[in-house]
Amino acid sequence: MYDFVLTFGQEVELVWRQRWSLMTVLYLGVRYLGILYAVTNMLTGVPTIPMTDAVSITVFLAMEWTNIVVFAMTGVIMMTRLYAMYQRSRTVLILLIVILLAATIVNGALNEIVNRHASGEVYILFGTYECAIDQGEGAQLLTLISWIFTIVWEVLALFLAVWIAVKRFRELRQSSRGGIIEDCFTVLIRTHVVYFASFAATVGIWLAMSLSTISADPYSLQNQIYGGVAQISSLVRMFVLGPRLILNVREHHAKPVDDSDAVTAITAIAFQERTHVSTSSSV
Repeated sequence: MYDFVLTFGQEVELVWRQRWSLMTVLYLGVRYLGILYAVTNMLTGVPTIPMTDAVSITVFLAMEWTNIVVFAMTGVIMMTRLYAMYQRSRTVLILLIVILLAATIVNGALNEIVNRHASGEVYILFGTYECAIDQGEGAQLLTLISWIFTIVWEVLALFLAVWIAVKRFRELRQSSRGGIIEDCFTVLIRTHVVYFASFAATVGIWLAMSLSTISADPYSLQNQIYGGVAQISSLVRMFVLGPRLILNVREHHAKPVDDSDAVTAITAIAFQERTHVSTSSSV
């Protein structure tokens, strides 16, 4: 909510008042799904709010599927950024579509398998309500497989972004007018690296929590701390840094630009217009 308030003025100017596009829909979807997700997550943890078993499992499943949907949406944002950075290369686009589609389908299928027989039970302890979700045996292994496919996608996206950025920086430094586009690539890379760093932190915390549950009580204080930090890290990655992948680029694009060729390239990268980008190495 702090980030939402902090960036609301930019959102109004750079999203609501601009021509609507796929990126606009993705931005608003990720941002406001995130707010709904966070509020629902907090309400389910308030011990004074009564919930039935059916309501608790329904809310849990809705949140699990929200993770899958948001992964696909942020994946499309990443794919669009990389597509622009690689000057609309069909080869790169096909590769990204195949990998993202495979990861999304596998994650969705595994989520359905894991939660097909999941059950929720509400306990009343000293006048407070505590909801426990049982996903059954093998859930941890299937979740690990899901994480592997997600990691493959994130690592591939980071590698492609860093590769083209290094290549472009070398080419632009040889050009007298490359500074503006170089700045735009800097924004793209910085936001991408920050997003990936948050993802790596989430994976690290989740692995530490998974290893800890093997040798310790899953409800121990240590694992509860791991779970809380993992939740916060995941929320920040998906619903704070995810929308900023679009917002920061649009903010950079809104700055005055004098070079007309640079305007064309940055416009495409800003995900606002379907402008043709030259495929020459000097762009």
